[in-house]
Amino acid sequence: MKTPFNKFLYVGFLLLGLFQAFFSKDYIQAASSFGIGLAFDPFDTEQKWNDRPTWQKAVLIIHLALVAAMFGLGIGLNDK
Repeated sequence: MKTPFNKFLYVGFLLLGLFQAFFSKDYIQAASSFGIGLAFDPFDTEQKWNDRPTWQKAVLIIHLALVAAMFGLGIGLNDK
């Protein structure tokens, strides 16, 4: 998919995850929304990982860390 549709889906899942995290306080659902958002890479999907600029790698790695943080927060807060 080399269309800007990927970018719309990526941003849509990011916004959905933010809504679920901040307003619904449902961190597990936020983690899943953020994780699904990673499937819709907003950058050039034809480009290999090693050929990508460092800032694009950083954005995707930080996004993955956010998924892990939301998952950990959801598990930690629901542990009773």
